[in-house]
Amino acid sequence: MTNVPDIFGSNVFSDAVMREKLPKDAYKALQKTIRTGAKLDDYVANAVAAAMKDWAIEKGATHYTHWFQPMTGITAEKHDSFIEPLGDGKVIMQFTGKNLIQGEPDASSFPSGGLRATFEARGYTAWDPTSPAFIKENTLCIPTAFCSYGGEVLDKKTPLLRSMEVLSHQALRILRLFGNSAASAVATTVGPEQEYFLVDQTLFDQRPDLLLTGRTLFGAKPPKGQELEDHYFGVIKTRVKDFMLDLDEELWKLGILSKTEHNEVAPAQHEIAPIFSTTNVACDQNQLTMELLKKVAARHGLACLLHEKPFAGVNGSGKHNNWSMATDMGENLLEPGKTPYDNFQFLIFLSAVIKAVDVYADLLRVSTATAGNDHRLGANEAPPAIISVFLGTQLSEVLDKIETGELYSDPGQSFWESGVAVLPPLPKDNTDRNRTSPFAFTGNKFEFRAMGSGQSISCTNMILNTAVAEVLDEFASRLEAAEDFKSEVNKIIVETYKAHKRVVFNGNSYSEDWPAEAAARGLHNYRTAPEALPHYLDAPNVALLSRYGVLTEVEIASRTEVLLDNYVKVIAIEAQTMLSMAKTDILPAASAFSETLAETALKKRKLGKKAEIEISTAYEETLAAQVSSVCACLYGNIDALEQALIESRGIDDLAKAAKFIGESVVEKMNLLRENADTLETIVARGCWPYPTYSDLLFRV
Repeated sequence: MTNVPDIFGSNVFSDAVMREKLPKDAYKALQKTIRTGAKLDDYVANAVAAAMKDWAIEKGATHYTHWFQPMTGITAEKHDSFIEPLGDGKVIMQFTGKNLIQGEPDASSFPSGGLRATFEARGYTAWDPTSPAFIKENTLCIPTAFCSYGGEVLDKKTPLLRSMEVLSHQALRILRLFGNSAASAVATTVGPEQEYFLVDQTLFDQRPDLLLTGRTLFGAKPPKGQELEDHYFGVIKTRVKDFMLDLDEELWKLGILSKTEHNEVAPAQHEIAPIFSTTNVACDQNQLTMELLKKVAARHGLACLLHEKPFAGVNGSGKHNNWSMATDMGENLLEPGKTPYDNFQFLIFLSAVIKAVDVYADLLRVSTATAGNDHRLGANEAPPAIISVFLGTQLSEVLDKIETGELYSDPGQSFWESGVAVLPPLPKDNTDRNRTSPFAFTGNKFEFRAMGSGQSISCTNMILNTAVAEVLDEFASRLEAAEDFKSEVNKIIVETYKAHKRVVFNGNSYSEDWPAEAAARGLHNYRTAPEALPHYLDAPNVALLSRYGVLTEVEIASRTEVLLDNYVKVIAIEAQTMLSMAKTDILPAASAFSETLAETALKKRKLGKKAEIEISTAYEETLAAQVSSVCACLYGNIDALEQALIESRGIDDLAKAAKFIGESVVEKMNLLRENADTLETIVARGCWPYPTYSDLLFRV
C-alpha cells in the first residue's frame, strides 16, 4: 500500500531537497532570487546545477531538458544527456550553471504569429527558479521561459510571471495603506479543476475523428445519455478507480496536490481537482496533469479525451480556474471574514476584481476562445459567452447598502435543520453556489468556469492579474493622495459598484432571458472564437498589457494571429477528416447495406415467382430507398463542404478566414454530420464502420 507522505514530492527538486543538497550560502542566495528576483552569480548557478544533477542521477535520470510552454498550448522539451567525453573513450556526468540557466531550442518551428521568419531559428530558454525542477521518465525537467533571439516572448509562462509581479506590486501598495507592513509579496493562487472523458483505447483506435481531432465528428445520439442523472458523483467503476489511484500516485510524486476526483455529469466523464498553488506553479502542474491523464490512461487500456466537446448531445468538459490573492504571510485578500460589511480591505480588493472583470470582459472572453470551446459555451452545460460576476445574496446586499448609505443588518449564522434527531444541524454558508455563472465568488476566491478543458490556464490568469493590478494601481493612487483615508475608501467602493454593478448577475445564466438582459446592460456576447479573438487588438486591451510591460503591442498582435491561425487549422483538419470518413467509410458502408437490401428484395421476388406466390418486398425496398436518398444528400453535402474549404484557402486575412470558416464551413460540416448520423440509425449495426456512442460512453 502506498505511503503518501513518503512518495509526495519525491520526484521534485523541492525546497527541502535544496536545503539538504546546497551549501548554505548558495541556498540563501537562491531563496533571495526566488523572493526578490535578484540575479544569480556563477558560483550559485554552478552549485545549484551540480546539486540538481547529483540528485537527478540518484533518482535514475540520465538526461535533462528545459521544459517550456510555447504558444501551442502544450509543453515542449529537448533532451540532452548529462554525459561529457573525457577524451580517452570514457565519459563523465556533467551539468553546469550555464546549462541550467539558458538553453537554445530551435525557435523557427513554434508558432510566433509573424515574430520570427522560418530562417531565423535561434531561440532561448531561461530557467524559472520560482517553479521547482522535477524528474519525469528519467529526465530532469527544468521549467523555463522561452523567447526569440530578438527578445520577443514566444511562450505562455513569461507574460504570466510578469503579470504576477505587476499585481504583487500594486496589491502591496494597497496593503501598506491599510497598515500592513509585514507582507513583502502578494501572489495569485489557482486551483484548476480538470474535467475529462475516458473511453476504451481499442474503440478509440477505430475512430479516425477521435485520433485526429480529439472529438467525434459523427455519432447518433444513444438511447441513453445523461438523462437519468445517474453518473454524477456515482460509484466509480473499478477500471476507472484503478486508473485514478495510479494517476494520483504519479501526481503526488511530482508534488501535485491532487485532492478530489469524481464522476461528472456525462457518461464516461470525470473530474480531478487539486489544492491551490501559486499561479505559475499551478500552470506548470496543470500541464503535467493533462499529460499524465493521457499517459496513465494508456496503461489501463483507456484513452483520455481533453477536448471540450468529445460527444454531441452530452455535457462537454471545462476547466474551473479557482483564483485568489494571498500575501506571503498567508493572508487571503478575498477572505470576507465574519463581518464583510466593515472589512474595507476585503471590499477594496473585491471592488477591484469587479471593475477589472467588467472593463476587460472582452479580454477574459478572448482567453477562453477556441474552436473546441465554441461547442460548449452557452450550451446550457457551461457558462454562456457573456462574462458576468456572481456575488451571492449577502455580498450583493452588503454592496447595495454601502451604495445607498443604509445600515446593513447582519442576519448572523443560519443552520440547516434536517428534521432527523440523529443528524446535527449544519451551518449554512452565507451564499449559494452558482454553476451557471462564468465568474462566481465562492467564499474566498473566484471560480472562472468558462475555460475549456484542453486549454492552458496561463492566458486567463495573465489577463486577470494584469486587469486587477490596473484597478489596484488606480485605487492606490487615489488613496495615497486622499486627505481622509476612510472616506476615500468608502467613496471608491460606492463609485466602483455604481459604475460596474451591471456585470453582477446572481440569476440563472442559462435562462433564455439573460442574453437580452445582458445586452440591455451593455455586456458583450461574443458567441464564437472568430467573434471574440480580434478584440485582443482593441486599443484599451493593448494599452493595458503594454502599459504594465506584460506584452508589447507586437507580441499581442502575434498572439492574436496564432490564435486565429489555430482556429482556422483546427476546423480545416476537422472538415478534412469528416470528408475522408464520409467518402471512404460511411458512403461505402451505407451503399453496401442498400445493395444488400435490394438483392434481398430481388431474391424474394424470384422465390415468389418460382413458387407462384406473392412475397412482400416492401420493407427492403422502402429501407433501400431511404438509405439511397440520405446517401444522395450526404454526397451533395460532401461536395458543398469541399467547395467551402477551397474557398476558405483563398482568404488571406486570418480574421476574415476564421469568420468564413466559423460560419460557412462549420454550417456545411453540421449538414454533413446530420446526414451521416441519420444513416447510423438505419444502417445495420454490423455494417456500420465505427463504434457508436453507446459503445464509447458505456463500455469502460
